[in-house]
Amino acid sequence: MKNDLRARNHPSWWAFLVHRLSGLALSLFLPFHFWALGQAFQGEARLDTLLRWTEQPLVKFAEVLLIVLLAAHLSGGLRLLALEFLPWRGWQKSLLAWAAGLALAAGLAFALAL
Repeated sequence: MKNDLRARNHPSWWAFLVHRLSGLALSLFLPFHFWALGQAFQGEARLDTLLRWTEQPLVKFAEVLLIVLLAAHLSGGLRLLALEFLPWRGWQKSLLAWAAGLALAAGLAFALAL
C-alpha cells in the first residue's frame, strides 16, 4: 500500500493521469463541437445565435481550458513517443517539465490573444 502511494506521487504517474484525463475530456467535447458545427446547416440565424453565446466570459474560459487540454494531450503524446522510440538519455527526464510548460504556454498564448 505504501509503495502504491509513493508511485502515485511520481511525476511520471501524474503525466500519465493528465494525458489520460485530457484525452477523455477531449473525447467528451467532440460531440458538442460537431453539434456546434452542425448549427451552420440550420441557417445563418442559428449560427449567429450560437456565436453570440460563445462571447460569454465562462465560454471564453472554457476555450482557454480546451487549448490547455489539447496542448497537454499533444505534448504528453510527443513525450511518450520520444520515450518509446528514442534511446534513453538523461535529458528525457526533463521531457515531463517541457510537456507541462508547452501546454501552459499554449493556453496562456491563446488567453492573451483573446
